[in-house]
Amino acid sequence: MKSKNILPFAVLCSVPFVMVLGNSMLIPVLPKIKSTLHLTQIQTGLIITAFSVPAGLVIMFVGILSDRIGRKKVISPALVIYGLGGAGAALAGAFLKKPYPVIIAARVVQGIGAAGTAPIAIALTGDIFQSKERSKAQGLLEASNGLGKVLSPVLGAGSGLLSWWAPFALYAAIAIPAAVAVWVLIPEPKQKDVTTPIRQYFHDLGGILKKKSWSLAACYLAGGVVLMILFGVLFYFSDLLESRFDVTGLLKGIIIAVPILIMSVTSFLVGLFMQTHRNWLKVATWVGLLVVAGALGVSALVKEALWLGVAMAFVGLGSGFVLPSLDTMVTSAASGQARGMVTSVYGAVRFFGVALGPPAFGWLMEHGRFVVFVPPAVLAAAAGIFVMFTLKLELLTPPEAGANPSQ
Repeated sequence: MKSKNILPFAVLCSVPFVMVLGNSMLIPVLPKIKSTLHLTQIQTGLIITAFSVPAGLVIMFVGILSDRIGRKKVISPALVIYGLGGAGAALAGAFLKKPYPVIIAARVVQGIGAAGTAPIAIALTGDIFQSKERSKAQGLLEASNGLGKVLSPVLGAGSGLLSWWAPFALYAAIAIPAAVAVWVLIPEPKQKDVTTPIRQYFHDLGGILKKKSWSLAACYLAGGVVLMILFGVLFYFSDLLESRFDVTGLLKGIIIAVPILIMSVTSFLVGLFMQTHRNWLKVATWVGLLVVAGALGVSALVKEALWLGVAMAFVGLGSGFVLPSLDTMVTSAASGQARGMVTSVYGAVRFFGVALGPPAFGWLMEHGRFVVFVPPAVLAAAAGIFVMFTLKLELLTPPEAGANPSQ
């Protein structure tokens, strides 16, 4: 990585870090929010869904906007909106007797802001780095996402010791300074053909999607499934630690962080490896999905806390193989203006996966532990097989990718 890119890229890595706090930081305090506000399991899960669904819906429009006006002009204001949503939820929790409706509305605002953060940062990384550096950069970006997931349960559990609404206030304290840093420190790469007519833009985008439909569908499916399972498992694990093992506070946050730490480290190492072994991207994706499926299958059979923890660690390991590989393939599927839209669709699918995970696992939890793990295991295995047979790696590299795409 060139020295001039180190500081801007470090700031850029803060964007997925901040974004992932949006859900992960609340996982340890959801049981406390549930009991304090007298919520049902479904209502509790909707606190996650209210963030992720708007993000998934808005992100595709934000992708078009970033393609036409620039990535930084989208990311920085989006971080401000994200922080203001968190502040609104915190104020509702602090001053209202019945804060739940306002919290849901504030989470929707946060989700709209989140739409312009990490997925656009992925596209900006693709703009900045050449193809030979892109795998390493995407691995680092995914690792920062993973680092956010690692620290967020600890941050959530720690701030939750002050009050159940304190994690919401922390969003504003982190996101708004990040917005300033992005605006000041990250140079916007010059885009070619920024005045392309919108009709031509959609024509070019449609050509990419048509030519690479099955390969992109495999990437989108894999990303959605992995994140649905990951957040569903974290939701289940958080409830299990508190209800069955009476683990609360910082210890609970640390335990939840372990499988995510494994995912983060794996993401970094896989991204580093893929920098010079891009032909292994597809293999890493379907192998990772099968590892997740196997870990879930084992979880359905074991009862001891130790072995359940080991299985959760393998869910993190498998996810760490899948996510940076998908990031690299999706950002390499298009160049120039179309990259923002292609990656935004991918980001939307990821958000929908996160949105579906907690309520889906909450519903499965009502039918017994075996049911919690077996259907997701089957889904992960099916996604792995789909990737194995439909993804064509050569279709995910545009002809111009090797011709100095770093601009």
